Amino acid sequence: MKTKLVLLALAVVAAAGSLLSLGDRQECSTLVASGAATADRVPLLWKNRDTDQLSNKVVFVGDRPFSYLALVNADDTAGRMAWAGVNSAGFAIANSVAYNLPLASGEQEDLEGIIMADALRTCSTIADFDEQLKRSFGPNLGSRANFLVIDATGGAAIFEVHNHGSSRLDAADSPEKYLVNTNFSRSGTEDQGAGYLRFDRETALLRTLPAGALSHEQILQVLSRDLGHALLRNPERADWKKLPPDVPYWIHTNYTINRPSTSAAVVVQGVRPGEDPRRTTMWVVLGEPVTSIAVPLWVAAGTPPPELWEGKDAPLCKEALRIKNVLRPLKSRERREYLDLTRLDNSAGTGWLPTTLSTERDIFQRTRDLLKTNPSDSELAAFERATAGRVLSVLQGIAVAPAPSR
Repeated sequence: MKTKLVLLALAVVAAAGSLLSLGDRQECSTLVASGAATADRVPLLWKNRDTDQLSNKVVFVGDRPFSYLALVNADDTAGRMAWAGVNSAGFAIANSVAYNLPLASGEQEDLEGIIMADALRTCSTIADFDEQLKRSFGPNLGSRANFLVIDATGGAAIFEVHNHGSSRLDAADSPEKYLVNTNFSRSGTEDQGAGYLRFDRETALLRTLPAGALSHEQILQVLSRDLGHALLRNPERADWKKLPPDVPYWIHTNYTINRPSTSAAVVVQGVRPGEDPRRTTMWVVLGEPVTSIAVPLWVAAGTPPPELWEGKDAPLCKEALRIKNVLRPLKSRERREYLDLTRLDNSAGTGWLPTTLSTERDIFQRTRDLLKTNPSDSELAAFERATAGRVLSVLQGIAVAPAPSR
């Protein structure tokens, strides 16, 4: 297994043409929840992906024993480096790098995308993933990360993994029945790593919810797009409507959940034990969350709509990047960490966020209605296509005027 991972890593690197996609500093915001924490009693997995690789796609990999959907860098159309995904057995996985776990000099690192793609191809349950890790420990594993996993049996867990061991945390064993994570591990060195401000902000937001009320809608609409700060007083979303439209309101966002480096958001909505795993839904926001809209995808539907993968930059991602350039027009190194809140919402109603959120809420409802009918694979595929086309049309319709003078 160790030899296989190393050979696969070399093959992927050769195909990509560089080591850059393996070495990016990843600082992601994540959560895994058991059914006891959620409104519909299914496990949930969430990842806001933070990376230098802002152009992302979603690809379908038809493989054995399991086919899967994977969030990938735009140049990895083979799907052999997955940054989040779900397979045909209802097993889903995502990661966040844990910078406080040990890493010995000279050992392999930054192979988490390959580890996850291999898990999506071979694992049907969390127990399978646990066994796969145990067989792979050693200097060639290439991991210093938190792996978040859910499966069709209702399991939800985090594995804090370094090359020579792991620590498992089950969401059902926590008081809240969910686990928040950013870029440190609970089993690692205390106060080392990264992401503590985002961890605190996630924790504070989740504490405002009643017990057992978490949903994929709340994660996508609230957590993934949050621009609050754990220590500072950034305006809350309800106050954005009071901002004058002709005066930019700049906020620093390098330590918020929605960040300048956020390339996508993924929420996997699992199934209850005994339900058909083909109903497992992978919600994907391509682009910085405040600039895009979620699309539901299913492994059973096969290849996703072209809006999520076609061309050098997927059309949805391309539109989100266009809008991002308006939200964040300042391009020098430290200035690009600021965004203009008035572009999202303001007193004149010219911000785009109310429209994108309303569109997304309608998609949530239409998806609920669809799943009540026990749709066929072809019906799932048709719904994906219609939804992706609608989302692209809404994003293309966001006309943005030049920024007011500063």
